[in-house]
Amino acid sequence: MNLLKAASTVSLWTLLSRVTGLVRDQLIASHFGAGALTDAFQVAFRIPNLLRRLFGEGAFSAAFVPILAATRASQGDDATRALIDAVATVLFWALVVTCVVGVVGAPVVVWMFGAGLEKLDLAVVMTRWMFPYIGCMSLVALSAGILNTWRRFALPAATPVLLNLSMIGTMLLLAPWLERHHIEPIHALSAGVMLGGVLQLAIQIPALRGIGCLPRIGLGPAAWRRAWHHPGVHRVLRQMGPALLGVSVAQLSLLINTQIASHLGPGAVSWLFFADRLMEFPTALLGVALSVVLIPGLSARLAQNDDAGYSAQLDWGLRLVVLLALPFAVAMGLFAKPLVAVLFHYGKFSPEAVEMTVRALQGYGCGLMGIIGVKVLAPGFFAQQDMRTPVRIAVAVLVCTQLMNLVFVPWLGHAGLALSIGLGALINAGWLLWGLRRQGHYQPSPGWAAFVARVLPANVLLGGGLFFASTALDWLGMQAHPGLRVAWLAGVIVASVLAYFGVLRLCGVDLRQFARRA
Repeated sequence: MNLLKAASTVSLWTLLSRVTGLVRDQLIASHFGAGALTDAFQVAFRIPNLLRRLFGEGAFSAAFVPILAATRASQGDDATRALIDAVATVLFWALVVTCVVGVVGAPVVVWMFGAGLEKLDLAVVMTRWMFPYIGCMSLVALSAGILNTWRRFALPAATPVLLNLSMIGTMLLLAPWLERHHIEPIHALSAGVMLGGVLQLAIQIPALRGIGCLPRIGLGPAAWRRAWHHPGVHRVLRQMGPALLGVSVAQLSLLINTQIASHLGPGAVSWLFFADRLMEFPTALLGVALSVVLIPGLSARLAQNDDAGYSAQLDWGLRLVVLLALPFAVAMGLFAKPLVAVLFHYGKFSPEAVEMTVRALQGYGCGLMGIIGVKVLAPGFFAQQDMRTPVRIAVAVLVCTQLMNLVFVPWLGHAGLALSIGLGALINAGWLLWGLRRQGHYQPSPGWAAFVARVLPANVLLGGGLFFASTALDWLGMQAHPGLRVAWLAGVIVASVLAYFGVLRLCGVDLRQFARRA
């Protein structure tokens, strides 16, 4: 398998997902602004997303995919399909119980996330509408793990596009109808989330059937007991325990930060949300793509006792982080205002909202290298089926993050929350790297010092150009000429990309070295 080709496939589909997600967020900003209504929706939407990360692509995937890949490599496809059926049955019933409890207990859950919300009752209603979304998305995560193990990376990466299109459609078509009937139009977003979840699940069925891995979910008590006693299920559950704790730590940090933001005044939750959405571009295009590709490959290497190949794959991923994540971090710090202004400064999204979102984006940007680095380094432990080490590190980082909040939030407000998360991610990545090195599982390949020395001049030039472009033009004043503003942004981005890779080439960086095979 060509790692770069696989990662590029995931990145391209993820790019389409992020572009449609950006359109979705632009419409939310324009239609509803950044105030009490959007704060209520963001908190309501964050709750099923949190549980999705617990049951879906977070703890579950981290535990399930390495075991699935190792089972296929050592025991063959028939044993792997039996494992899939058993895990799918147990997961399905766990999700049914979770959704019922979540709908009934929505007032308590919303209070835990945003007690300071002005529209607390509205958030409760939307949470109840959207809670079943976690059932759909957790089963989608199961499907993604299966397809990625079979090296089918495109469909799982493309699936999120459906959520964005559903929310865009309901915003444009359903929201006006709700307003005419004197119903709060923001409920259209809840409907879009549920429609998107159903569509994302439905599209998995033909792909799973095509590789002969469509799960057979047992619906009766006897089928559930058979699934529960499958040895692979207990292996996944044993691995999920520490992974669940690790994801819970990250989500606890998010819960605390959301709770703090809800008390910083109307708009704070939304400012952080819009900044986070921009951060998701590089995080998803690079970090998520590398994580998706590396976990099955690293697991297979270990199953084959190929320690050198395992280390080489990690080294490949880390060099890509330096090559591609560093310029994104430079852009988030020095070009944040043009990005936010061009993408969100329309309709009800005020200049104040632009400025506040910029501050949050710059805070997040300080830790972008760490955020993406964790996506590469954590799979190094997951592939070993070592969930405990990343969890211990995550707990320590949570404490550090909250201590930083005590310092930064009184000084910087909502931007302090973003800065704490960014710096915490750097600590997390550094600690994971140190752990892999100390265990002897990762040995850096020769030439790192020369590689970094070649990359730095390109980033210095990039930073200077972006700072000049950010200060030389009145990006907020061009609101009356949106076409001109978009053209300037596109021109700056194209020129920056060409200049960056041109300087890399002049400095002797050969991009063909990354087209390695797994």
